[in-house]
Amino acid sequence: GVWSSQLSGNTVISGSTDRSLRVWDADSGECLHVLQGHTSTVRCLAMHGNQVVSGSRDGTLRVWNFVQGTLLHVLIGHAAAVRCVQFNGKKVVSGAYDYLVKIWDVESEMCLHTLSGHTNRVYSLQFNGIYVVSGSLDTSIRVWDAESGELLHTLLGHQSLTSGMMLKDHFLVSGNADSTVKIWDIITGKCLHTLSGPHKHLSAVTSLQFNSKFVVTSSDDGSVKLWDMKTGDFIRNLVELDSGGSGGVVWRVKCNDKKLVCAVGSRNGTEDTKLLILDFDVFV
Repeated sequence: GVWSSQLSGNTVISGSTDRSLRVWDADSGECLHVLQGHTSTVRCLAMHGNQVVSGSRDGTLRVWNFVQGTLLHVLIGHAAAVRCVQFNGKKVVSGAYDYLVKIWDVESEMCLHTLSGHTNRVYSLQFNGIYVVSGSLDTSIRVWDAESGELLHTLLGHQSLTSGMMLKDHFLVSGNADSTVKIWDIITGKCLHTLSGPHKHLSAVTSLQFNSKFVVTSSDDGSVKLWDMKTGDFIRNLVELDSGGSGGVVWRVKCNDKKLVCAVGSRNGTEDTKLLILDFDVFV
């Protein structure tokens, strides 16, 4: 099965349990390259320019030129599966099941910093060149200085695994398996809002996106919700699957100022796997 995918322009890259990456032309559907070298499932991907970094259950990261189909670098240092990765062209940040976050210099293949402090598996990362933010099964989110490796803040308040995060300027929005979403200021380490209340998601948050005005969240309760970024108030439901609560899941959302795309499915066959594409005039 495919565990990870990335899209850039008309190129799609998929990572699979067959231990390979495949590079696809999105227009023609043609497979352009099969990138082999990992010895276990390819669990996460991050693209930049014509390069892609893959993290695997084999504990390594590999950097590829996906246009030429060539291996450029191998990053070795984690003692367990690599679960999440970020890449800005020069530095790779990886989070793993060994409870560690590592910052790598791609060209030299050197590990610059090992960020230790989490007491369980690291599942999610954000990296903007200045800050690294890591989310773990230990329920905490940690904010690190990317240059020095210093821990700046430990963000506490979630009750479970932080499955997805988005970082923009100094705002972090985190979605959690505890069904809540939190808005943080990573400069101060303060939680500004918790998106909950009577209209909160009924189960785990699966994905999110925000801009200066709004937060959009999806959940395995089958709903997509719109929230006010500044106040944390619930605005309205954008999607409510009839099968929500009985198996229907919205796995992912992506939106711009005109369209909202939702990847829909289920754990038990109650909902066909499909993409919902909705006209959307609020996210501006």
